[in-house]
Amino acid sequence: MKVIQLFNRYRHRGGEEKSAERIFRHAGEKFEIEKLWWDSRDWDGPNGPGKLGQVRKMFCNEDTACALRERIRTVRPDFLLCHNVYPVGSPSIYREALDAGVPVVQYVHNFRPFSVGGTLWTGTRVAEESLQGNYWAEVRAGSWQGSALKSGLFALALKRLHKSGWLDAIKGWVGISDFMRDTLLRAGLPRERVFALRHSWDHQEKEPEQRDEGYYLYLARLVREKGVRTLLDSWEILERSLGDSTPLLKIGGTGDEEQLVRAAASRSRKVEYVGYVDGDEKDDLVAGCRAMLAPSVWWEPLGLVTYEAYDHGKPMLAAASGGLIETVEHGGTGLLYESGSPSALAGAVETMEAMSRERRWQMGLAGREWLKKEADPGEWKMRFDNIVRQVVGRDKEAQV
Repeated sequence: MKVIQLFNRYRHRGGEEKSAERIFRHAGEKFEIEKLWWDSRDWDGPNGPGKLGQVRKMFCNEDTACALRERIRTVRPDFLLCHNVYPVGSPSIYREALDAGVPVVQYVHNFRPFSVGGTLWTGTRVAEESLQGNYWAEVRAGSWQGSALKSGLFALALKRLHKSGWLDAIKGWVGISDFMRDTLLRAGLPRERVFALRHSWDHQEKEPEQRDEGYYLYLARLVREKGVRTLLDSWEILERSLGDSTPLLKIGGTGDEEQLVRAAASRSRKVEYVGYVDGDEKDDLVAGCRAMLAPSVWWEPLGLVTYEAYDHGKPMLAAASGGLIETVEHGGTGLLYESGSPSALAGAVETMEAMSRERRWQMGLAGREWLKKEADPGEWKMRFDNIVRQVVGRDKEAQV
C-alpha cells in the first residue's frame, strides 16, 4: 500500500514530532510512505500570511490543500496518515481527502479536533465539556496561544469543521492509549472507527548501567499543563521539610514556563535548569538520575517520558493522569500520586528517597521489561497493519 504522512510541526519540538518520525520509520517497513509536512514557525515568519491571513487560512488553507491535491494525483495513495494539521495544514486536507476518495487514518496524540488548545486544559482544570463542542471555558482561558480572541476564532473554526462533514474523511481514529480511545468514544465518534495503539519504542540493546547520581529529572515541554508549577511547588515543600537533604531537581525543556523555571533555579540550589537537551546529552542525563518525573495536570494521553525512563532502567514518579496510569504500575515500575497536588508529589519523592538503591533498581528493571514487551516495534507494526487493513478494506467496501 502507498501512504502519505501529513504532519504540522509545532513551534517547540516535542513528543508528537518524535512519534511522527518513529511512526514514519516503522510504517515504512510495511508500506510505501512519504512525507508532506508543514512547520508552524513558517506561520509567523516573514513569508507567512500575516495576522489577517492566519485568520483566513486557519480553517481552510488553499495553499496546503493544493499541495496535497497534487501529491494525491502523483502518488495515488491508498490512505493518508494524519497527525497534527494546525495551523498551516488546516482542516482543508480532510476536504481534499473526501474529494479524492482517499480514506484518512488519524493519529490522535492530543485532543484535537475536540479542543481549542488541543489539551482541554484551561489553566486550572480539564474542560471536559469541550468534547461535546462547548468551548467557552477554553476560549475564556485563552487556551490557544494565550489569547481569548485567537481562541474564540479557533473555536469557531472547530464548530465549522464539525458541521462541514469534512471529518467524514477520517475512517480510522487511532488513540495512543486505552484512555484516549475511551475519550474519543465519549466525544461521540463511531465505535467501529476508533482504535487504541500505544507507541512503539526502539529500546537500547545493551543493559543499562546502575548509575544513580541522586537527582530527579524532568524532561518535557515547559508548559503549564505538563505540571511545571506543581513540580516547582513540590520542591519548595521538600526544601522546607528536608533542608539540605533535599535531592537535586534537574529540569530540561523549552516552552512558555521557561522563565518560571529559570527564576526557581536562581533562587534554589536544589533546582537546576539544563535547557533543551537531546541525543547523547539527554541519554547521559537520564542514565544518571534517580527517577524521572511526569507531573502532568492535564489528561496526559500516554507520556513518552515513561518509555525513556524505562529504557534506562529508571523508575517513574508520575501523576495519576490519563494514559500514565496504563504505563506506570504503582509500586512496581514507579509511583503514582494525585495529579495537581504538590504535597502528594513531595510525598512520593520522600517515599522514593526512603527506598534502598536496590529497590529502586528493581523498579527500573521492571519498567524495562514492560517496555520491551508492551512497546515492541514488531508488535506495533503488526497491529498498525491490522488497523489499516480494516480501515481501508471497510472504505473500499463502502464505495462498491
